[in-house]
Amino acid sequence: MFSNVLIANRGEIAVRVARACRELGIRSIAVHSTADQGSEVLRLADETVQIGPAAARRSYLNPAAVISAALQTGAEAIHPGYGFLSEDPDFAEICEAYGITFIGPPAPLMRDLGDKARARALMARAGLPTLPGSDGPVQDEAAVEAVAAEVGFPLIVKAVAGGGGRGMAVVHDAAELLPVYRKTRAGAQLLFGDGRVYLERYLPTARHVEVQVLADAHGNVVHLGERDCSVQRRHQKLLEETPAPNLPAEVTGRMGEMAVRGVRALGYTGVGTFEFLVDEAGRFTFMEINGRIQVEHPVTEQVTGIDLVQEQIKAAAGVPLAIRQEDVRRTGVAMECRVNTEDPARDFTPTAGTLTDFRVPGGPFTRVDSHAYTGWRVPADYDSLLAKVVVWAPDRAGAVARMDRALAELVVSGPGVHTTADFLRAVLAEESFRAGRHTTSIVASMAAVGADGHRRPGG
Repeated sequence: MFSNVLIANRGEIAVRVARACRELGIRSIAVHSTADQGSEVLRLADETVQIGPAAARRSYLNPAAVISAALQTGAEAIHPGYGFLSEDPDFAEICEAYGITFIGPPAPLMRDLGDKARARALMARAGLPTLPGSDGPVQDEAAVEAVAAEVGFPLIVKAVAGGGGRGMAVVHDAAELLPVYRKTRAGAQLLFGDGRVYLERYLPTARHVEVQVLADAHGNVVHLGERDCSVQRRHQKLLEETPAPNLPAEVTGRMGEMAVRGVRALGYTGVGTFEFLVDEAGRFTFMEINGRIQVEHPVTEQVTGIDLVQEQIKAAAGVPLAIRQEDVRRTGVAMECRVNTEDPARDFTPTAGTLTDFRVPGGPFTRVDSHAYTGWRVPADYDSLLAKVVVWAPDRAGAVARMDRALAELVVSGPGVHTTADFLRAVLAEESFRAGRHTTSIVASMAAVGADGHRRPGG
């Protein structure tokens, strides 16, 4: 086991990793930018290092700054969290060159997973079902038109290097095809430095369901069940739950088996997530793999009792899994809402400012993962995630009621600061969500909702 771990991240995930390290008896080293000088993780970590100014590209996205901090503190391993450098194969290579363990996939595998078209081809070869689409990146406009003629509309154009809901666009008919292709390609080049794109059939009423996997370096692999992530806005997840409502056990069981098959085909170790689309008939198709801890990992922890961050650290240290598939038992229903500092009344514009009052909900089976506190200044430089509210209940109706109560209890105030808490309560009240029949189109199909969470007249 490692004696120390450097946490190359910020916000709630940095706090989460620091807590996992403390429970494992591992010294934690937190890095921070000048904008995060008052961050909660600095209170929890055993050692702290300032690595740069507020701009992420000069701090959290700066491999040289992070490695310098690791060498300065004698870090044996680096936990990248999610976002920032967590899926950067070049950074993983640099860690290896300096003899530092990167807590995540090795660089070559990360490159394969980061190339969405490549990952799709690898999983198709392993026997996982995939949607009809292009055989790898499309090379030119003639190829785009040929794929469209074969697959039909609607299509989705996806950046090979995309992720986090970015770098994709839907095409509804032939007139849109080439303009959308050109725009997506140009956007991908700007965002990711890689303009390659591929095409897939688009499912407008699909559900987004993912499977959590855990593997060690000794050939042991388990899946920990599925999570439904269908509540999304512009391909960004807002609410996740497990188990997926109204999805037959034979379907979710098969998804778990396919995810394990994919892990074995890749030789993957650590925690990972296999993401699938599920159509109205319950047919599922592979979408992508995330080779890192997910934002929504707490819901799986709540129903299994397995600490995923600790397991991720132990796997990276070469510790064999103590869990077998038959040991995995899921109990009850867990749900997570991502509370962001955004203003729903202004098209979810991010807001920043000092929190004059921050009080989290409590009560039975209610968990809040956050780095915020009264007096904390929400910076404008980073992701808007403020807190993850997680609840557990014996059944789904109880989980929905508990989540609504928890969000109502949450207090976040400060000059200019707004959150999505009331909007999330409006989602919970939607008839399709309460029935567990919602798809990825739920937010788009909702009537206009005001900042107070109530429908606007005529909405």
